[in-house]
Amino acid sequence: MTRTAASVNVRTYVPDETQDAQILDFLNALEGAGRSAAEARPALVASDGKRLELPEAMHEVLRQIARALSSGQGVTVAPMNAMLTTQEAADFLGIARPTLVRMLERGDIAMDKPGRHRFVRLKDLVDFQATERRERREALNEMTKQAEELHLHQATDGPPPPTR
Repeated sequence: MTRTAASVNVRTYVPDETQDAQILDFLNALEGAGRSAAEARPALVASDGKRLELPEAMHEVLRQIARALSSGQGVTVAPMNAMLTTQEAADFLGIARPTLVRMLERGDIAMDKPGRHRFVRLKDLVDFQATERRERREALNEMTKQAEELHLHQATDGPPPPTR
């Protein structure tokens, strides 16, 4: 099975011990260490001296990457349409591969199965995570509301007070 062109663009960067000092210097620069108000916005400087200010979104991405690399973590950069194997998808979600396969078979997450192998689009995993977070937050809010209505925050060893 040949993986799609999108998955070819997935690359993992692992910190190189010989570049630790350079990575820390870069991170400090991104976080504003020693920067004057006039230089408040990070920028790239081209070989011809032209200064190109970093958009805020790019600045945050570079800060996250530099933080991870400076703490010894690897970073994987992938386009949202990248196709991941079931093991890669399970690793992304932090679950076991058999658990992911059951979720795929139930239709909880979209998949492509061009032959024997299943592939999952990164975007579908990100969407699944966002939906799960939203549903958990809503459930917790509902549980908190019910606990307040039942005065459970005032509960003692005895039965809850009668509701009206």
